[in-house]
Amino acid sequence: MTSSPKPANAGRNFYPDAGVGERMITTPPASPTDAALLDAYSLAVTGAVRKISPAVVNIDVTLRSGRTPDSRQRSGSGFLFTTNGYILTNSHVVHNAVRLEIALSDGRKQRAELVGDDPHTDLAVVRIDSQAHTPAVLGNSETIEAGQLAIAIGSPLGFQTTVTTGVISALGRSLRSHSGRLIDNVIQTDAALNPGNSGGPLVNSSGEVVGVNTAIILPAQGICFAIPINTAKFVAGELIRRGRIRRGYLGFAGQTLRSPAGILVVGVEKDSPACFSGLAQGDIITRFNDTPLSSIDDLHRLLTESAIGQSATLTLRRGHRTEDISVMPSEAN
Repeated sequence: MTSSPKPANAGRNFYPDAGVGERMITTPPASPTDAALLDAYSLAVTGAVRKISPAVVNIDVTLRSGRTPDSRQRSGSGFLFTTNGYILTNSHVVHNAVRLEIALSDGRKQRAELVGDDPHTDLAVVRIDSQAHTPAVLGNSETIEAGQLAIAIGSPLGFQTTVTTGVISALGRSLRSHSGRLIDNVIQTDAALNPGNSGGPLVNSSGEVVGVNTAIILPAQGICFAIPINTAKFVAGELIRRGRIRRGYLGFAGQTLRSPAGILVVGVEKDSPACFSGLAQGDIITRFNDTPLSSIDDLHRLLTESAIGQSATLTLRRGHRTEDISVMPSEAN
């Protein structure tokens, strides 16, 4: 007795393709490393979360409204970055607060005081009056790359210690702060953020903080932003030392022109450096010292602490003439 030969399609799956005939579906063999890769990913995330979680806090805020505290509340996130109770968060979380209450990862609650906030970078520092905390490890945002693992942790909608994961989507983005100034070199991530995540840490696979979660774009999904931790380190240091960030101030309202490039002066404040310099409505500013200006944001980047009290030259077009005028930036309030 001889065995019947196996058909040529033995061992394969076929599904009818109406009107065409048969379509072959082949399933590639599972890689023996798939499970190991998934385990490695899970271990990286859980390890990072264990490392950062003790430092993450929830912030409940009572707002100022006129002369009396507003009965409305808002909440956000933050993280301890020193052993003696200093906490980083967003300015828009704590700005105008009359009362701050911190919920620690172990469930304890403490009152906090505002050390300082900087709306222009959307960063703030608050402090609780206790010692021996486990602080977050601050990384280096200059070393991160697009595509690497990103983990966000915070209290979205009040759900404390919520973890989301994604990747670093892009670097070098710009984001408009609540004050109107442009924040440069912002991190874009698709690690999901929701209201209440603001001020929480964005960490790498080692559990090191690389950014401070700050914003989402609605109604888009998966487009979220974080302030680089290197920026936050500088701002936090200045807020602890001075309670504010010093910036130069000229005192005029301007509008960016695209063609011809420059800043159109639409108003000058009384008794301001711009007023004393002779700047007038209708002037078009094209340079600050030797640096060309194509937007108001270009000028903001130059009005740093080092510009305060230092004579500078504004090059401008006034009617059909080009003129240079001297101006001395003062400190912004």
